[in-house]
Amino acid sequence: MIAAPVASPAAAAATAAATPVPGPQLRDIHLPPAPSWWPPAPGWWLLAALLLLLLLAALWVWRRQRATQRKRQRVLAEVDRIAARYAQDGDAAALAGALHQLLRRVARRQHAPATQQRGAAWQQTLARVPVDAPTLQRLLALEQAIYQPQSTFDPALTLTAVRQWLRLALKPAAWKPLPPESAHA
Repeated sequence: MIAAPVASPAAAAATAAATPVPGPQLRDIHLPPAPSWWPPAPGWWLLAALLLLLLLAALWVWRRQRATQRKRQRVLAEVDRIAARYAQDGDAAALAGALHQLLRRVARRQHAPATQQRGAAWQQTLARVPVDAPTLQRLLALEQAIYQPQSTFDPALTLTAVRQWLRLALKPAAWKPLPPESAHA
């Protein structure tokens, strides 16, 4: 007869661990699903709203600058049309009148009474734009040239002076503040 092999205590423990023990079957630990990208966390919503506001502000500034630039270009193009009309007909009084009217329309944007000013008051309004004295004198001479049949002003220099004044006058930051005594007039 063959004798049954004697199991060692370690082998018996290994056999007991390999055989299932009756009882409930437990599943292994499982991880929760990965967080989805939608809906984003509140911080991302805040960042998106901030970026949208920044984009809208930049768009508003850009459109406003373009509109201002277009206004400047239209005014300077009007000077070119006036100069072209003068080149065709040679009427110095009409040139002086058109340039003078254009100066008053632009000045009215910064100082409403500019359309009705004469003499020293008109000179103060023109002087609020920082131009040199000869340019200012050429602009003031336009007011006299309107009423004289034979004008003595130089059209080329006057057109240059008007363009120089308009380039600065169309930038609101270039205007000097009103003197205190004329602010109430």
